[in-house]
Amino acid sequence: MLEINRLSFQYGKNRILNNISFKITAGTMIAVLGPNGSGKTTLLRCIASFLKPQTGTIFLHGEKIESLSPEKRAKRIAYMSQHTEVSGLTVFDAVLLGRKPYTNWQPAAEDLEKVERILHRLNLADKVLRPIDRLSGGEMQKVSLARILVQEAGLLLLDEPTSALDLKNRVEILSLLRRFVHEHQLIGLLSIHDLNDALRFTDRLLLLKDGNVFADEQPETLTDTVVESVYGLPVELHKTTTAKFIIPH
Repeated sequence: MLEINRLSFQYGKNRILNNISFKITAGTMIAVLGPNGSGKTTLLRCIASFLKPQTGTIFLHGEKIESLSPEKRAKRIAYMSQHTEVSGLTVFDAVLLGRKPYTNWQPAAEDLEKVERILHRLNLADKVLRPIDRLSGGEMQKVSLARILVQEAGLLLLDEPTSALDLKNRVEILSLLRRFVHEHQLIGLLSIHDLNDALRFTDRLLLLKDGNVFADEQPETLTDTVVESVYGLPVELHKTTTAKFIIPH
């Protein structure tokens, strides 16, 4: 379980997060939603220990995240940022970096096999020797996702993992993520802008507004009133036999 208790963070006098509290059980994928500047990325970066909150505690399976050694943290928490630094690495080597917490000097045969498997699952097997600086934005995003999945951490933190993907790849990636989280009993926390993707592929919706948790909903309980209050935009909520979707006015 991931447990956030009264988490607050500010840059100087600018309060970004204000007494955030929520819990996530294993096997759950939760979308962090809200307008630009609502604190989505800051929340993920605090959980990943890249930022130190002014107040509050973060527990992962009963242990304070801040008390974990860097080695333990690297095995338990995988973070995918919006922007990936480009270098001369090949696709295979970039994904292999996800196995770094488990290797000393040389990766074992098991590490190489795991990289190969995840590359196949993300349809990247034909690009293993391509330098990552020659990839499209969408391909680079899939490489970043492959790296965190091969890390085999129990907590996945993903900051806008589908922002550069076309419709087909968005559906493919979010379906794969949800399946990974459910099958391996992981905790998935992803910031995302597309409410319809969140409604279709995630188990819970955490809606932030002005640094506060405005609503914590399941997709089936989300109302148009909540969406309008968070985004300041009138919307209509519709249901089909298989899904709920939002149409802005």
